[in-house]
Amino acid sequence: MADGPDRLVTPQRRPDDPVDYALRPKLLSDLIGQDRVKDNLSIQIAAAKRRGEALDHILFYGPPGLGKTTLAHVLANEMGVNIKITAGPVIERAGDLAAILTNLRAGDILFIDEVHRLGRTVEEVLYPAMEDYALDIVIGKGPSARNIRLKLPRFSVIGATTRLALLTAPLRARFGAVYRLDFYDQPAMEAIVERAARMLGVATDPEGVREIARRARGTPRVALRLLKRVRDFAQVRAEGRISEMVARAGLDLMEVDELGLDNLDRQVLRAIIEKYNGGPVGLETIAASISEEADTIMDVVEPYLLQRGFLDRTPRGRVVTRGAYEHLGLPYNGPEQARLL
Repeated sequence: MADGPDRLVTPQRRPDDPVDYALRPKLLSDLIGQDRVKDNLSIQIAAAKRRGEALDHILFYGPPGLGKTTLAHVLANEMGVNIKITAGPVIERAGDLAAILTNLRAGDILFIDEVHRLGRTVEEVLYPAMEDYALDIVIGKGPSARNIRLKLPRFSVIGATTRLALLTAPLRARFGAVYRLDFYDQPAMEAIVERAARMLGVATDPEGVREIARRARGTPRVALRLLKRVRDFAQVRAEGRISEMVARAGLDLMEVDELGLDNLDRQVLRAIIEKYNGGPVGLETIAASISEEADTIMDVVEPYLLQRGFLDRTPRGRVVTRGAYEHLGLPYNGPEQARLL
């Protein structure tokens, strides 16, 4: 079975996903969707510019692939400042973070992806940097050790995480603004696909755009990946234009169904239905039954199935809903499920 990150519809970045900066929105006005977040950010940007200050520290959380990194770049462009990009697992020692901080200039943005994976000692260095714009350095060892505090320019930390619950309370409290990014609705997804197709020079019909957007799981990263794969299909099997028929044929060949489910999604649902009578069943049991990692199911498969209403979490375990039975074309064997739901 294909591992989670190798799936075509995985929201995580894949090794073969190039970062196409031309497709990335530059300003808030270029962003499609996430209107509530955009409205709040526009106020923060305008206020910070009017005061001549750096942005407050901001935390973005939500499922992967929804544009947390893109928003950080947009904020840097809107403020006219530089952005330094790093990730929690990359910063292994306190000295690594100190080196990054001392190279920041006034107003700069430090973007930390997977901020929940910062080590405890690294977090201890980050606290005074975010709160007091100071870096505490210990020189020497033992009784002769002394502490030196270096002043830092006022900068902004933008954190991104898919696991808000794993963020320590002291670190979360130091972010002045916390925003959740939600899955995109169908009109927003269509606008994103249409814009990307136009910038890639791909000829499309509105119906073809709609079909790709419908199967993209409300996630721009997945939509762009599907668009590029359908573009290849259209160039080889059609005349290069993405019509509804071409989009359907291409996506069916990739085994992405009309609601964006792939083989792993369907395998999880079928395992619960066929082996455990629709549930309830524990996560570890599901993982063992299909030879998959429990973390992959929880982080990669479940969010979209929950969002579609195909899966429900109960105190006793996971339960497949009536909608999933109908989507898979299976008879709903119901009283037990209906009672639990």
